Amino acid sequence: QVQLVESGGGLVQPGESLRLSCAASGSIVSINTMGWYRQTPGKERELVARLTSSGSLDYADSVKGRFIFSRAGIKNTVYLRMNSLKPEDTAVYYCHAEGTSAYSDFNSWGQGTQVTVSS
Repeated sequence: QVQLVESGGGLVQPGESLRLSCAASGSIVSINTMGWYRQTPGKERELVARLTSSGSLDYADSVKGRFIFSRAGIKNTVYLRMNSLKPEDTAVYYCHAEGTSAYSDFNSWGQGTQVTVSS
């Protein structure tokens, strides 16, 4: 079983920054995609940023130029640096990964971390 553990959410004022972290653990053989999604009440979960095994890095249009996705030297850890935060960035942010473990393919979500942007 592959587990994802997120950290770094919190309450900030508009214009401030936060960094989210996500660490994947378990019998991981390979990760095909790893990324961040967010969700607000009554809305579907939406892509924020993701990295594929081919090296393709996708961002939602609403965060381009403000959010930066990166991966640690330990490849199973990723970050989301969120700059110039806006109230509309308020959401629960989820880490997601899919790939292959020692036992089967996996498609895993983290527990979510709340980000609130408010003055």
